[in-house]
Amino acid sequence: MLLAVRETDNESEQEAQLPEFWTKTNHLQAGSEGEFFLLAGFAGTFMSEATIPSVEPQLVLPLFGPQDQHLRRICERFQVNITHRDGEIRVVGEDQSVSDAVEVLTRLKKIVQRRGGVSLDDVSTVFSQVTGDEQPVFSTVDIIQVGKKIKPKTPGQHQYLESIRAHEMVFAVGPAGTGKTFLAVAAAVEALKLKQIRKIVLVRPAVEAGESLGYLPGDLHAKINPYLRPLLDAIQEMIDYDQFQKLLERDVIEVVPLAYMRGRTLNDAFIILDEAQNTSIPQMKMFLTRMGLNSKIVVSGDTTQIDLSTNVRSGLIDALQRLKNIKGIAFVKMTNADIVRHRLVQNIVDAYGRESKSPDTTKKE
Repeated sequence: MLLAVRETDNESEQEAQLPEFWTKTNHLQAGSEGEFFLLAGFAGTFMSEATIPSVEPQLVLPLFGPQDQHLRRICERFQVNITHRDGEIRVVGEDQSVSDAVEVLTRLKKIVQRRGGVSLDDVSTVFSQVTGDEQPVFSTVDIIQVGKKIKPKTPGQHQYLESIRAHEMVFAVGPAGTGKTFLAVAAAVEALKLKQIRKIVLVRPAVEAGESLGYLPGDLHAKINPYLRPLLDAIQEMIDYDQFQKLLERDVIEVVPLAYMRGRTLNDAFIILDEAQNTSIPQMKMFLTRMGLNSKIVVSGDTTQIDLSTNVRSGLIDALQRLKNIKGIAFVKMTNADIVRHRLVQNIVDAYGRESKSPDTTKKE
């Protein structure tokens, strides 16, 4: 239990709030942005409370982060309690921890006021500035396009990339916007540049997302292009257009629908299956057994966005269970904290996640 000791003009009133064995404490100053107050705990040690005034409601969401992810990082890092009430942020904990947490929040608040939001990188940078600790270093992906650097932005993305580098087969599951496809393509381009493989094969099931596109005009490439566009977009961010076209012509990079993988054996290849939740069990088995010598497979998908018929079981869900005990296969689960798209995406994913768990959303016959 903690008892707040706020300064008053009446010293007897101040001391009357505490048990007899507590002594009068001194007021601490937190600087222009906040004010410290001492708190007494029954453990016999004094703790501090700091307030950061004038924190408007519209600043709280970007400051605390989607689902309070920034807030949780600060609380865990400094072992403090943080609350927002009546336009003030209150921080409670040991003296130095409160001082550091207030400084972090103050700097992040200024970033929000200037830019409208803060990223995970911003939080890590401010941590480093305030504590003097080195930031966790996420290795850069060595891609072909000169002058462009790609690196993981969250610990989950870092784990995913390192799993790809260390294993011959990786399954990645997570919500939209976590970089599953983008980082897999980046790792493939890096492997090609380093001559670890000779070919990149990008694969996607041609499954319509809840609506019928009907007859599509044009040749085969034009018909399948809408399904493969996300993979093409990702790889064209890493290789300039002219070089990409040359690699396509030489079959160094191949972008194909899943149905065209049957009967092939791919050696010295980096093979990526995107949107794997929309494969059937036979399709997943067929795909995984295309793996040849010195090849690597990355399978990514979001099990909350399955567009298969209701009587068809997802090959991705089946594989996650069926293959979990096979050595040499890595399984990476990414979460909402790894979402790196627009800040609203994480809130949207959370909202749909809550709705799917609600009994009111179940179908009634």
